[in-house]
Amino acid sequence: MRFNALFERYMFIVIPAALIAGFLASGPLQQFIPWVPGLFAYITLVMAWGCSFRSIRDELRHPASMLLLFALAHIAAPLIAYGIGAAVFGAASPYVVGLVLFTAIPLGVSSAIWVGLSGGSVPWILSLIVIDSLLSPAVVPLLVQAFFGADIHVDGAGMMMKLLIIIVLPTAAGVALCELSRGRIRAAAAPVAAPLSKLAFAAVVAINAAAIAPHISALRQDMVRVIPAVVLLVAACYALGLLGTYILPRTANPANYTYASGMRNISLGMVIGLAYFGPLAAVPVVLAILIQQPLATANYWFLAYRAKREFTKP
Repeated sequence: MRFNALFERYMFIVIPAALIAGFLASGPLQQFIPWVPGLFAYITLVMAWGCSFRSIRDELRHPASMLLLFALAHIAAPLIAYGIGAAVFGAASPYVVGLVLFTAIPLGVSSAIWVGLSGGSVPWILSLIVIDSLLSPAVVPLLVQAFFGADIHVDGAGMMMKLLIIIVLPTAAGVALCELSRGRIRAAAAPVAAPLSKLAFAAVVAINAAAIAPHISALRQDMVRVIPAVVLLVAACYALGLLGTYILPRTANPANYTYASGMRNISLGMVIGLAYFGPLAAVPVVLAILIQQPLATANYWFLAYRAKREFTKP
């Protein structure tokens, strides 16, 4: 468990390091690209067996908070992404597809770690991730089709099938295992499964970086515009989460909302981007890895400062 705790503590360093390692070792890692769906399915399974049917049912009984978060994450954020992309690159650019794809993919598993560190509700965020993951075969193709259906060909059926295999089935299996074991599987399997899932997460990032590395060198001149656009979008997603706490001040926990809105399942975005939209569309998602974790750290300190100010108010 010490490895697991250290990984979570230094995740903001480990994940960008895995990305850089993937770029540097692109040649040797290319052979492992077919492993990515299996690794990702395993990560999803381990995440899901920490969530029970009861916790999901409890969230569905109080839908306002969940529906607001989904509206911010999958309606407001894609509109912002498209606006930023169209203004910077032009509406027809594949970079715009990548920016919108970042906001279409499900909420990130790593957000649960940051929510726990920031004093939020881990059961709430896990339930939200599971529900969002289960909905992803419908949400992701629909959003992409809504924004780009007239401009690019989207294999919606193929994308839905891929999401079903690497997200929905492992998620459903994990929740079922949690129920069958009465919640004991997470603690029982943690000494082996948890560290392996962290290594698998780093491996997915490194392998996907290796897959896109041959194309990056030809795009250096574009990075001057792509990097600021991605930083702006990720920051806007965190800001949308904070906005949600003002819309529902009694039920929307700041840690829950900012991390749920700001952190996405980037490894899935890389898989979908490379499989269906090509390397250029995957570039913003890849860059988001470098940006998402440092901004998560900044958000942690912001929330701590905000809580301290609230506590010391007369």
